[in-house]
Amino acid sequence: MSKSNFTFFIAYKRSIKSNLTFYKMKQSLLFISAFLVSGFFIFSAHPTDLFAQQPQTLVDGSVTHGGFGGPSVKFGDVAGSAGVWVGGQGGWIMNLSEHHAISLGGGGYGLVTNHRVPVPVDGNGDLYALNGYGGFIFEYTNQSYKLIHFTVSSLIGGGGLLLRERNYEDVSDEVNSYFIFEPGMNAELNVTSFFRITAGASYRMTSGISEFGFRDSDFSGLQGTITLKFGGFL
Repeated sequence: MSKSNFTFFIAYKRSIKSNLTFYKMKQSLLFISAFLVSGFFIFSAHPTDLFAQQPQTLVDGSVTHGGFGGPSVKFGDVAGSAGVWVGGQGGWIMNLSEHHAISLGGGGYGLVTNHRVPVPVDGNGDLYALNGYGGFIFEYTNQSYKLIHFTVSSLIGGGGLLLRERNYEDVSDEVNSYFIFEPGMNAELNVTSFFRITAGASYRMTSGISEFGFRDSDFSGLQGTITLKFGGFL
């Protein structure tokens, strides 16, 4: 083969190789373009089908608000005898969804039964406990639209223990302050759209009672609770 023919053969071979590379690149670009175009039309034709399953969340974005207030009575053991506490509570209700609601509020309660001091104070044994407590209340309600549903609550706050005469003519100046935590569970009945009755149990735990012969164990323990709620719940 002459030198000129050899040079022509090399050039021709390089040209074929270059055209083949260009053809492959062109084919790849056409494939990618077709894929993108088809994907666009699929998404445009069925945009909702791709996101048919929405994530489940506690709050669905349609939060409604309400509020309530009302009297409350508690029954339990106080210093070894039956005790009754009378008070009230109220709160701001946030309906997070159809099934879940929480309320933030507060309550206060006072002991109305007579409980004599375990040991005489300054020689006087005819003195009685004067006790009250209150604090912040957090409550969770499940499926409040049902006639009877359940709530879980928790009170955290403080109280004060004093002494009084039986007829309340004289009250001591000394106060024994203490911390209190009271979780509870209740069943709630929807009487009307604005009135509900709650009944359940709670456990009162005190810390810091150590005066006048009383101890924390005298005011801690299981108790029953009845509360009347009036307000707007939805």
